[in-house]
Amino acid sequence: MEYRLLGRSGLKVSTLSFGTATFGGVGGLAKWGATDTTEARRLLDICIEAGINLIDTSNAYSSGRSEEILGEVLDGRTADLVIATKVRFPMGSGPNDEGLSRHHIIRQCEASLKRLRIEAIDLYQLHEWDGQTPLEETMEALDTLVRSGKVRYVGASNFSGWQLMKAMETSRANRFVPLVSQQIYYSLESRDAEYELIPVTLDQGLGVLVWSPLAGGLLSGKYRRGQTPAEGGRHLNDWHEPPIADENRLYDTIEVLVAIAEARGASAAEVALAWLLGRPGITSVIIGARHEHQLTRNLGAAEMKLTDDERSRLDAVSLQRLIYPHWHQRDSAAARLGAPELSLIGSYLKR
Repeated sequence: MEYRLLGRSGLKVSTLSFGTATFGGVGGLAKWGATDTTEARRLLDICIEAGINLIDTSNAYSSGRSEEILGEVLDGRTADLVIATKVRFPMGSGPNDEGLSRHHIIRQCEASLKRLRIEAIDLYQLHEWDGQTPLEETMEALDTLVRSGKVRYVGASNFSGWQLMKAMETSRANRFVPLVSQQIYYSLESRDAEYELIPVTLDQGLGVLVWSPLAGGLLSGKYRRGQTPAEGGRHLNDWHEPPIADENRLYDTIEVLVAIAEARGASAAEVALAWLLGRPGITSVIIGARHEHQLTRNLGAAEMKLTDDERSRLDAVSLQRLIYPHWHQRDSAAARLGAPELSLIGSYLKR
């Protein structure tokens, strides 16, 4: 297992992380999985044995049950692990039971610490933007938690580029602790993050954690054009997260994934994960699992190195339309672009 620095911090995390959204199976997340304590302990054992040191959860996963199960199975084994959780979404029906107010953040941090049975959260992440709370209040609350010893590092998730920069500048202006990472959706199914979020990462020195790297299972290889998965599964028009932007491009991408995987004697999922691990700015890719076989199979991506030809084929088939102002910069400013811009535009200069 390779370990990479998380942004400009001194914290090293494994290139594959373990996500616990399947723990609990309460409410809307029940369709993702309902991993109980016994199975969760076995999955965590496998991750630790493989060298994974970053475990990601959220207070909102199964209304706190995911954190509770994780707390039970950690069983004091936190010295070598990085425990990450999040705050933002509703945790009750009251008017202050959601958002990024000081009230909600501090109260939920304390609740997460109790459920996780730990003294400090290693990485506390803003789970989503809150357009109604002043950023000074949000970032000051995070600063308070770090300085009080309840949180060690802070990050954001699901922010747009301008929202991320505004949060970072708010911290700088007030000398609050800085964000060290962002957690984003990014996969061969949708490379939207390359428009702004990856360039911001490269420019500002943020770490990047990737959620749903297999696009909710779409890139596992079991979904093929004109075929129904043997064990069943959702139709594309039933997919909510992530939404499918281009069905034809998706199926074309899956065909290339499967072809590369078959030639290697690997799974399509491993190839999709390995592709992400080689992209600019990526620190760690979060993998989840409902059962042991699924987890052990995906772990192979940590050791897989794709060839330049394999990468070129995947890059070409999954390439999205270059939107404004990026196409204008490609056509008018290519000679004076830096690494952040070229992380996106570079792929289009040959076209």
